[in-house]
Amino acid sequence: MAELKAPSRTSRPLLGVLFMCTACALFPIMNGLVKLLAATYDPQEIVWFRIILHLVLVAAVFMPRMGLGLLRTRRIGTQFVSSVMMMLSTLFFFSAVKSIPVAEAIAVTFVAPLAVVLLAWPLLGERITFFRMAAVIVGFAGVLIVIRPGSAVFQWQSLLLLGSAVCYAMYQILIRRLAGIDAPATSIFYSVLLGAILMSAWLPFHWKTPTGWADWVLLCSLGALGALGHYCVAKAMTYASANFVAPFNYTQMIGSVIVGYLMFAEVPDFYTWLGTAVVVGAGLMVGWQGRKPQKS
Repeated sequence: MAELKAPSRTSRPLLGVLFMCTACALFPIMNGLVKLLAATYDPQEIVWFRIILHLVLVAAVFMPRMGLGLLRTRRIGTQFVSSVMMMLSTLFFFSAVKSIPVAEAIAVTFVAPLAVVLLAWPLLGERITFFRMAAVIVGFAGVLIVIRPGSAVFQWQSLLLLGSAVCYAMYQILIRRLAGIDAPATSIFYSVLLGAILMSAWLPFHWKTPTGWADWVLLCSLGALGALGHYCVAKAMTYASANFVAPFNYTQMIGSVIVGYLMFAEVPDFYTWLGTAVVVGAGLMVGWQGRKPQKS
């Protein structure tokens, strides 16, 4: 049997953007369900369902075709660190979204793609220009507008959102480092493996049996949405540079506003829209600059 090889680092930026936008259409739905479930269940239990179902689904889909090749990695240490980053990012966000509107929570986590732009240079060697640095500063100013004193987001849970964003930025950087080395399916499997083990050890202290079949379905759907979404992220990082596709993470805001309104009657205020517009504008600046060839 021929050895399965990881895909090479091909430059197909439009395909990378398509995969990133697909992921960003799935995540707001998952976040809305998390907020709904958080009224009844502890975040630790919700995270466990999110991670364990992700792990099972990835194994069920890819193991029949790849066999033990799904487990074959050349960077086991990097894979485990990415798993910890994914677990922490998920736990922080799920703990915060219970008391913060969905759209505002997503707006705060937009720090993540901005952080990717900053970290991609020292960690990946993807240079950042003065123009991009200026765009990142503008983007952070937009986040501060969203978290302003007096807003629904100005509370200690916002620190959890910021922590979630930083952990997710590190996860994206690590996934990019693994692109072309390990297969995307392998990275998605390992991204939750260690987290699943750790959360399973923690679960007995926070377990509450779901009260009906509807809750079982909602809890289990988190794994499917998360697995598919993060597979799309891994594919996006394979086809384009991190600092090019990361700004398209901002398209989550569209879905988050829709989900927040339909599920919780949440309507972002003027300053949330203003701050988000500033952040998105900064992201588009970075994305546009990323299309230009870099000078050595």
